[in-house]
Parts: sequence; C-alpha cells; structure tokens
Amino acid sequence: MEHVHLAAEEDDLYSGYNDYNPTFDSEELDNDAGFQQAVRTSHGRRPPMTAKFPGTAIGGRALGTSFGVESRFGSESRLLKSRMPMASSMGRPMTGAVQDGAARPMTAVRAAGYSSAMTRGSTFDPLGQSKGPAPPLEGKSEDTPDEKVKILEKKVNDLIEESCLAHGRGDLQLSLDRAKEAGRKERALVRQREQSGNADHINLDLTYSVLFNLATQYANNDMYAEALNTYQVIVKNKMFSNAGRLKVNMANIYFKQKNYPKAIKFYRMALDQISNSHKEMRIKIMQNIGVVFIRMGQYSDAITSFEHIMSESPNIKTGFNLILCYYAIGDRERMKKAFQKLICVPLGIDEEDKYIPPNDDTHANLVIEAIKNDKLHQMERERKALAEKFIMTSAKLIAPSIEATFAAGFDWCVDMVKSSQYVELANDLEINKAITYLRQRDFNQVGAVETLKTFEKKDSRVKSAAATNLSFLYFLEKDYDQADRYADLAMTADRYNPAALINKGNTVFVKKDYEKAAEFYKEALRNDSSCTEALYNLGLTYKRLGRLEESLDCFLKLHAILRNSAQVMWQLANLFEMLEDPHQAIEWLMQLITVTPTDPQVLAKLGELYDSEGDKSQAFQYYQESFRYFPSNIDVIEWLGAYYIDTQFCEKAIQYFERATLIQPTQVKWQLMVASCYRRSGNYQKALETYKDIHRKFPENVECLRFLVRLCTDMGMKEVQDYATKLKKVEKMKEIREQRVKSAREGSARGTRREGSASSDSGHSSHGTSAKGERLSAKMRALPGSNEPYEASSQRDIDASYVDPLGAPMERPKTAAKKRNEDDDFADEELGDDLLPE
Repeated sequence: MEHVHLAAEEDDLYSGYNDYNPTFDSEELDNDAGFQQAVRTSHGRRPPMTAKFPGTAIGGRALGTSFGVESRFGSESRLLKSRMPMASSMGRPMTGAVQDGAARPMTAVRAAGYSSAMTRGSTFDPLGQSKGPAPPLEGKSEDTPDEKVKILEKKVNDLIEESCLAHGRGDLQLSLDRAKEAGRKERALVRQREQSGNADHINLDLTYSVLFNLATQYANNDMYAEALNTYQVIVKNKMFSNAGRLKVNMANIYFKQKNYPKAIKFYRMALDQISNSHKEMRIKIMQNIGVVFIRMGQYSDAITSFEHIMSESPNIKTGFNLILCYYAIGDRERMKKAFQKLICVPLGIDEEDKYIPPNDDTHANLVIEAIKNDKLHQMERERKALAEKFIMTSAKLIAPSIEATFAAGFDWCVDMVKSSQYVELANDLEINKAITYLRQRDFNQVGAVETLKTFEKKDSRVKSAAATNLSFLYFLEKDYDQADRYADLAMTADRYNPAALINKGNTVFVKKDYEKAAEFYKEALRNDSSCTEALYNLGLTYKRLGRLEESLDCFLKLHAILRNSAQVMWQLANLFEMLEDPHQAIEWLMQLITVTPTDPQVLAKLGELYDSEGDKSQAFQYYQESFRYFPSNIDVIEWLGAYYIDTQFCEKAIQYFERATLIQPTQVKWQLMVASCYRRSGNYQKALETYKDIHRKFPENVECLRFLVRLCTDMGMKEVQDYATKLKKVEKMKEIREQRVKSAREGSARGTRREGSASSDSGHSSHGTSAKGERLSAKMRALPGSNEPYEASSQRDIDASYVDPLGAPMERPKTAAKKRNEDDDFADEELGDDLLPE
C-alpha cells in the first residue's frame, strides 16, 4: 500500500459536473470568430501544446496522445489522473479535449461522461440538458392529402353528432339541416380521396352513417319520399352489410302513408333477410305484419301471424290483438281461448313482496329503499299497468258476446281472472260490470245498485269505489239522503278518496250549506291537487257565497289545467261581468268562441255586452250569428227586430217578428209589431188585414182597436164606426176591472192595518205592491195613445218573459246556455261523469 498514491483531500473527483461549458455550444459556432478563422486557415491545424500534469513524487512522462491522459503503473495498484489540455492561441480547444480539463474518455474503455478522471470545474451533462429547452415540435402540415382527409372525416362525424343531438332536443329542422350538410361534406371527402389516388380506402362505415342519419331525419320531418329514396341508396349498395334490415324502416314509412300492400311487401322482404338467430327481431316484424292486416281488414291473415307469435313468444299486446281479431270475425269459442292465453302470459317481473323491507335487517332496508322507486321498478309497474289495462278492456269487449247475456259473460271473465295471476283485477271487473249497467240505464235492484252493494263488505279500496258510485247514482236520482249515506260510507272506507269527498260536498251544496261544501272541496284538493271537479265546484261555491275574487282565482287555476274547457271560460266571462269589467268578459268570450264557434248563447252574450258598451254594429253581428245557429231564441229575435226598426228597415224586421209569432202564438205584442212594421213601411192594406186578424184572435185588445180606428179613418172606410163602438166598450170594461182591482187592494190594505202583529209585514207588502204598481204604470205609459204610433216605445219596454219550449241547442257548454242569474241547477253545472272511477 505504500506505493499507492491517493489524490489530495481537496481534489473532488465529481466536482464541476453541473458547470456549463460554452465551448460545447455548437449552435453559436457560426458566430465564433476564432472557430471561423480556424476553419478558413491552417491556423487551427497546428499540433496541440503538451500540458504538464500536476506531478507526484514519482513524476512521469506525458503521453503524447490527443486525449491528454497520463498513466502511471505501480506494482500493486494504478492511479489515473487527468491533466488539463492547453487551449490554442486562438481560443479553440485542443482536439479531443475540453476546455475545463474534462478529458474525453477513450472509446470502448469508459462510457461517455462517466470518467473518474474529470477534474473540478468540468460539466457532467450526459443528456445534453445544458443546451436549454428543446425547440418546439414542428406542426403537421395540413396541405398533405392525408391530413385533409382526416380533417374532413372529423367534420362529418361532428355534423352527424350535432344532427342527433338536435333531434333529441326536438329541433327537427336543425337536425335535418345538419344531416344534409354532413352528406355534402362526405361527398367532398370521397372526391378528395379519389384525387389523392386513395379511392380504395373509402370509409364505408362513415358513408353508411351519413346516409342512414339523413334518411332518418327525412322521415322525422315527414318527408317520406326523400327518406325512401335515401333508404333505397343504402339497400341497393351491396358493399353495405346487413343493409336489408332497413327495409323495416321503409315498411314503417309505407305504413304511415297508409300504403298497406307495400308495407307488407317490405316487412316480408326484411323478414327473409333476417336469420332465425335473431328471434326477437323476427317476432316484432311479424307483429307489425299482423297490425297491417288488421288495418286492411284481413283478419284471417292477421290471426295467422298473431297465433304464430303466441305459440313462439307470447306477449300481452299480441294476445290483445288476437282477441280483437276473433271479436271482429265473431268467433265466440276462440275469443274465450285467446282470453285464457292472455291472462297466462308471463310478465317477467318480480313480485311486489320483494320491495317490502324486513324489520330486523338494516342493510336490507337501505337497499330496498334505494331500489323501491328506481327505473327498473318503474318499468315493472308500467308493464303491469299495461297488462291490466289490456285484460280489463278485453273483458269489457268480449263479455256481451261470449255468453247469452252480458252478466253471464262478465261472470265468466271474472272467474277466469280469479284463477290467474291477476286476482286483484276481479273486483275491478265487478265495478266495471256495475258501471256498464249504469251506462245501459239499468238502475234496478238486479243491475247497478245490486252489484255495487255487494262490495260493502269487501276491502276498503273496493268498498270506497263502490260506495262512491252508489252515492253518485243516488244523487242523479235526486235521492239526496241515500247519496249522503253512501258518500259517508265511501269516506269512512277511504278518507283520502277525492271523489267521495266531492260527492259529500255535492250533497251538502244542494242543502245550501255552502261553507261546509267548500270545506269538503278543499279537503279533496288537499288529497289530490289535480282534481278538476273539486276546483270547479269550489269556484261555484264561492260564487254562491258572493266571494267573487276567490271564485275567480279558482277558475283561473282551472283554466291553467284545462286550457280548452268551454265551461271554465264561460264562468270566467260571467265572473268578470259580475265584477263590472265588460272588457275582460268580452275577451274571455272571444276565447270561448274559438273553442265552440257555433254556440248561440255565447254569441248572444257577446252581442249583449257589445250593446251595453254602445257598439251596435258588433252587437248586430253576434246577434245575427246567434240567430243563424239557433233561430228560436226570443231575446235575440226581439233585439234584431228592434234594431231594424231603429235603423228604419221595417221590412226586414217583419220576418223576425213573424218568427216570434210562431214561437209565442198567444203573445199579441208580436203580431202588433208585425202590423206596425207594415204600416210604417207604407203597406197600409197589409197592415189593416193584420190588425183585423189580430182583432179576431184577441177581440178585447185595446191597442189593436185603436189602430183599426185610425187606419179606417185615414183610409175613409165604413167599418170605422163599428171599431170605434167596440173600442169604447172595451175601454169601459177595462176601467170597471181596474176599479174592482183597486177596491180589492184597498180593502186588503185596511185589513192588514187592523192586524197589529203583522205591522212590519204590511210595510213590506205595500212596498212590493207599490213597486209592482210602478212597473205596471210604466208599461201602460209605454203603450201608444190614440194619437201616437205604437212604435214610439223602445225595445226595452217590451216584456218578453218567454221560456224556450224547444230546449237548448246541441253541442253547447253546460253552463254556457244559462244566464248569469240562472245557475241554480247545481246538478247541471257542477257534476260530471268523472266521479266514476277510471
């Protein structure tokens, strides 16, 4: 070991590795004047000067290699030391050496950058990080054909996606526009490939996607011809695999166009191209074929398709369609068999007991709570509800046909259902049996009432439904005590049944206990906020109580639910009229005639409101329309006749008063108005004949005799004396009658005054008599005197208290046919068939 010489302690073998040596910066060689001078001259080719290493005790000779490395050998060890190469006079480092003394290692002896002979100040940079950050990557050029193709493909895919998203939002036009644009881009892409010589690399999947999306959007926009053409392009292209399935879509389009023969043709073509391994697809296509045959009336062919499906893969819809076909051809026995198959179709859903949580397992309770209303359970409920709907409809359809009587057929259906998985539907079928009796007007003990009474001892849900219908039935028969009894029974069985609460409120309403009725209607609304019957009846109750603003709020809420309800609009217009806001009333009536444009009462009410506003022309238009749809309304006839008299068109007024004469032949005033119109129009001969006819029918009419005297006097006829004599007799008889009435009235008043206990009542009676006397004297003053024409009275002075014997016109709202103060018939306005359970 004495021959081993270690380096001094201050010499660090690994020092200087992180120092940056600018000599190795090759990027700046162009700006290095010494390097450029050495390149141009032979100055740089001079041999390097020998550098002397810091020696040791042994000393040594420097090796004249270009590496500038000296080796010393000892007997037991070897120590390598680096020495500093001398730079050239021009600053260029010696060949094979670095500036800071870091010697370049010999090839195949040491790895580059890992020499232990490097001295202090040398830079250790094996990865070349001292040169700074790498320059940015060069961008790909978009001018190359491949890059252009990729960009176009991305644009086409983006447009297809935008088209699908627009269709999902319901924007059909935008989805079609994007599909068309995708088609144009795809054609440009094909041309680009052909120009670049890559026609063999066309993306068929992209072309298929573009065409399929375009055809779908054409069909969604009802552009069936364009959709069929696009589907034909896909189907005829042999390069598209499985394109034959799209013939199902083409058949669907033909079905929408009601081109049923072609629809069947394409369904069968699609069926031929689908293998037996796709069983579900084949079943669905066969079901479509059966539906098309039903539309064509070819029930035998439809039965063949449906029977095959029921034997291979039975389902509820196919079973229901099969029953319809058997019913259409009247095959009683096969109807029964099809119904039995229908109730045996497995639904493939779990039992409801699965969702009942056990009391002892907390984890299971949490899991059941999470899945109790998830999407799967919702789907199961929807499927079960659909199956129950088809079974109920089938039973109601075939019950009258499968047995000799309706009741026997329904009983057979009930027995079949009780022995199936739909046991709970048996009670609903019994309820429907009773409702069918109601529709057949069979109210006797063996009919609806007896059937419903059998449910009084059943479970609460069925009992409540039966009692609700019984209450409604007795209410229609005006047996309010029984209606109230069964309403209470329905409420006891199910307090949250809104129909039962409404029936109870109705029975209280007819007893004029409006406050209590309002409470029942409010409770029904708390149980079911969408119960329109309760909201409508509550509005009418507030109206009876005089709380018009609250009634208006109820009907406005109801209008938000039932936008096209004529009854609701009529009530709103009526309320605004009562609130003395005719403009709003007119607005609601204008909305109402958009729903029922032929309702004569609504048109007459519009005419009345415009007349009260002073707009005679608009009033005349609506009164004329009302008369055109219902020419028997005496109020409308009176107004139109008076309007023509006011406008000096007496000839036109005659036809209206003649119609009033036909409607009210015992009312002399209409015949007098006809004669007056003839006289004012200058047709005195016709007027005279009319007056004579009136005199024959009403010989004691003073007005007729007065006009006969005037006309005969003006025309110089001999009958004038006879009519004058008759007039005097009639006037004298009238005076005697009036005197008798006056005497009787005075005697009655004296007798009333003698009764001290009835003094207050006598005041009311005299007040009423006085008012009546004032109205009588007013009407008498309105009649013409002997020297003034009868037409001087206005149409408002004519008393036309006529009740139409012909009834109301067809197809008008139940409330629209009533005046504002004539809505006392609650059963006509408030009740509807909606109280029956669905």
